[in-house]
Amino acid sequence: MKLARFRVADSEVRVGRVDGDRLVDVTEVAGQSVKALLPQLAERGAELAAADGSAYPLAEVELLAPIDDPQKYLAIGMNYREHAEEAARDGIPTPKNQFWFNKQVSCLNAPNGDVVKPEVSDALDYEAELGVVIGRECKHVTREDAASVIAGYLVTNDFSVRDWLNKRSPTFTLGKSFDTHGPIGPWLTTADEVADPHALRMRLTVNGEERQNDLTDDMIYDIYDQIVELTTVMTLMPGDLIATGTPKGIGAPKGQFLRVGDVVETSIEGLGTLRNEIVAE
Repeated sequence: MKLARFRVADSEVRVGRVDGDRLVDVTEVAGQSVKALLPQLAERGAELAAADGSAYPLAEVELLAPIDDPQKYLAIGMNYREHAEEAARDGIPTPKNQFWFNKQVSCLNAPNGDVVKPEVSDALDYEAELGVVIGRECKHVTREDAASVIAGYLVTNDFSVRDWLNKRSPTFTLGKSFDTHGPIGPWLTTADEVADPHALRMRLTVNGEERQNDLTDDMIYDIYDQIVELTTVMTLMPGDLIATGTPKGIGAPKGQFLRVGDVVETSIEGLGTLRNEIVAE
């Protein structure tokens, strides 16, 4: 099932089920929060699948971030082999362990939202990533149980301000957390619809020019290892977001930073596409 948050014209926020190129309003059954549904998805899946509210063409609705208020947005750095090699050629050593940082949740953006190029930097970069959404409270999760705590998957773009990330703020938090730099969506695809999250094609274009194209099987630490590591340290909660790393092809090694007017499209096989225009602050 694919679940979205949306508006029609000036309506209040609604929750819809994506059926092909239509969005079926299931707000009467689901309420207005996808996040609140997550712990109940297994029990309420049939009810949500059968709900039959008003239907709208996807092209005519405003899609919102499917998870509106996650407690945490965690991201792993240099987790694709060829990307790590790309970074090493640029003088950045490959971490010996999983390398985690926060994107502050205030950076979240809609799947088609404008992304602001900050006045303080000319080094705005893109990173196509597979996003994982946690479905239930969990701590000390074993690798064998890791799949059971995942509610679903979505597309993310981990926009990064490279000079603030690499020089001004070595913890990564500031360079990863500028407002609007966390578009997610376009909807939540529930885990039962993704046969193998480590066999998905990711593709990113800038103004139609392909910059990234890779499979999620190039991860150094797979999704289940990531959940084991994180829950060794902290309790993950329903709606928490995990960005699982970006493949080769980021802009930094070639100095191909984003400019005002650029349009970035980020797609993952079976999960949908984000479309974000870069605008001036």
